[in-house]
Amino acid sequence: MAGEDHRYAVDIRVFVSVIVIAMAVSFGVGVGLGPTAHTPVAISTPQLQEQLPPVTSVEMNVAESALAAKAAADDGELHEPAGQHLLVDIKGIEADFLDSEERLAKAMVDTVNHAGLTMLSYHCHKLIPKGVSCVGVLLESHISFHTWPDEGVITLDLFTCGNNPLVPVVKTIQELFGIPRVNDKIEMQWSHELRGFRNKDKVADGQNDNYALLDHNSDLSQMVWSPIDCPVKDQIVSTLTKYQRVDIWDVVGLEETPSHEDAIKHDLQPGDPRWNTAEIVSPTRMLFLDGILQSESSSQKEYHEALVHAGMFSHADPKRVAIVGGAEGATLREVLKHKTVDSITMVEIDDELIDITKNYMPFMSDCSDYMGRSKNCFDDEILNLVVEDAKGWFMERKAEEEKFDVVIVDAMEPEATSAISKDLYDTTHLEAILNSMTNDGIMVIQIGRAPTILDPRPDIGFNAPREKLFKNLEALGAVQAMFVYEDPHCGFTEPRAFMVVCKSETCRRLFYATSDEIDYEIYSRIVKTHSKVRALQYFDGITHLGYQVAPKAWETTYCRREPTPFECSYRHLDFKKPIFEFNFESEEENPFKVTADWEGEGDDKFISNTHVFANIDIPKGAYIMPEHLASSLSLSQKAIENLKETTEYGGVSIIEDFVAFIEKFGHESKAKGTQRTLVEIGASYLISEVEKKEDANIGRWIPPHPEGRRPKYSPVYERHRLSFDVFAVATEDISKGSELLKFKGMWEEP
Repeated sequence: MAGEDHRYAVDIRVFVSVIVIAMAVSFGVGVGLGPTAHTPVAISTPQLQEQLPPVTSVEMNVAESALAAKAAADDGELHEPAGQHLLVDIKGIEADFLDSEERLAKAMVDTVNHAGLTMLSYHCHKLIPKGVSCVGVLLESHISFHTWPDEGVITLDLFTCGNNPLVPVVKTIQELFGIPRVNDKIEMQWSHELRGFRNKDKVADGQNDNYALLDHNSDLSQMVWSPIDCPVKDQIVSTLTKYQRVDIWDVVGLEETPSHEDAIKHDLQPGDPRWNTAEIVSPTRMLFLDGILQSESSSQKEYHEALVHAGMFSHADPKRVAIVGGAEGATLREVLKHKTVDSITMVEIDDELIDITKNYMPFMSDCSDYMGRSKNCFDDEILNLVVEDAKGWFMERKAEEEKFDVVIVDAMEPEATSAISKDLYDTTHLEAILNSMTNDGIMVIQIGRAPTILDPRPDIGFNAPREKLFKNLEALGAVQAMFVYEDPHCGFTEPRAFMVVCKSETCRRLFYATSDEIDYEIYSRIVKTHSKVRALQYFDGITHLGYQVAPKAWETTYCRREPTPFECSYRHLDFKKPIFEFNFESEEENPFKVTADWEGEGDDKFISNTHVFANIDIPKGAYIMPEHLASSLSLSQKAIENLKETTEYGGVSIIEDFVAFIEKFGHESKAKGTQRTLVEIGASYLISEVEKKEDANIGRWIPPHPEGRRPKYSPVYERHRLSFDVFAVATEDISKGSELLKFKGMWEEP
């Protein structure tokens, strides 16, 4: 029919029903034919399939069994909220390997098994166009990696909450994943971090021997494990002796450049690009005890020369020497360089450590180049090696036994928490060591990292154990003087500090000897070598000269003691006080006037006395002629004796007059034992002297110490000893026209 409407009416309910059914059917087909939530890894090789665990999650009862087995193995050990994180990057790997899910999955599973971990499940995903990403869920935590086949690179991380050490897994990872490309070499970098919050009171022992016990801030962690950009990090030794954990590593840092020896070995020429890379750098071998760096091959000579020779050359004739610790043999080596020494007793508790360092760090105890010494220092005939606890050995020594001239304490620093070092620095042991020494004996101690001016007062914080050591030494009657010094070239991240402890103040003479005196002593005392190379490669007179003035941080932290030491008020001149200098050029501007008393007649006329008067008012505390006093002549006692011997031959009147001048206007340094005389050669010697102190109006800048003697340990007195020996001030207001008078015994007071 024309114009007829062919549309048909459809019930809306039927339409909706059809749409819903169609959607349901489509969803069902999609779920049935599409990918599952967890797709098993397709492994083409039946053998590989047998070796790989199922990729789906294990059943709950299986997981519970694994957890139960783990708990039984841990024997009730509580798990801390802490873990280990291992990051590994490898370059130069075969592209096919990096693009194969099957091979990579097997390497991952084998890594987990070799590490003693438990794989619960894993999943690998093939990327487009190339590359693979995998993640494995472990009972202990996880393992994951990603690959770049064209670049030959894989980055992997492994995190565990267990106590099994992860660092040994690095070698396993390198072996399983480091399949090299043709004409390429494997490059690897890795980092190990301690994560979370752990119980730092635990100590590694035979039942609890694992890396997780080591502190995040240990030297081993910070210098070896943590840095990821080191081209070389090879573990040489990792073991636990009866007393401590021992780790030895070979390390090359990314920014290291060739040494002089490296350049000679590889015949480097100017313009060679290897000058600016680490490609041919020889690894540094590093020794750690309980995670604390003890020595390293690249700087061990500097360290041990600094430790030994400052003390040895502070003794006039060291014959009998004792060494506490020093298992590496390097301290022994340095002592054997002294021809004066005819007996060495070395007390070391850990004989296993001696054997380890002999085998893996033989250069430390190599004496083959020194004339008259054995090839290995430990074999020298003058050595008496005692494998005992040093504290007990020294305490059991009888008073009549022969005394030591020098004792070198080469144990772990005072702040170390090692069980074998914690008792080395208590009063009982220190007193026993001092009792074993001669009356002019010297003890040398390595005392850890040097302080900074930012450190708090020394009895709190990191430096507290060292301050306790200092206080223990100061309290001992046998100790008469203590000097600190430091050296920045010992291979540590911070300068190393040392202390010389003297039973007699006479040690100051040689400790403060001039550089040429030390160089002469080196020439006289040190053995010759077969190679004709100097036996001392780092230490010399100028080096020793640098040890004589401790950096200001020692003074700063010392003056934070409570109560503040008396001498800390005199660390520098008071800028608020005026200075009155003698002016030779203008009498009108000269604040002083000089007169003289003459006696005799004619050619026999002479000046019997001089007087200095104030031309202006001089307030109390003002500095009197500091420039002239600072120019005082410093002479050693030996130099004065030589002058006197010269006058005995007669005919040298000028020397006789000079000796008389020294005797009249010179005074001995207040730093006892230095045997130095300060001679006033400026206008200050014209000031008249009085017999009574109360009649004087001029006195020393620093007054006598309230306790009647200077402290045994004071960086202030030692650093400013010359200033304290010469500067003078007005002890009261001096009015214009008054005479300046100084007490005759001014320089004799303590």
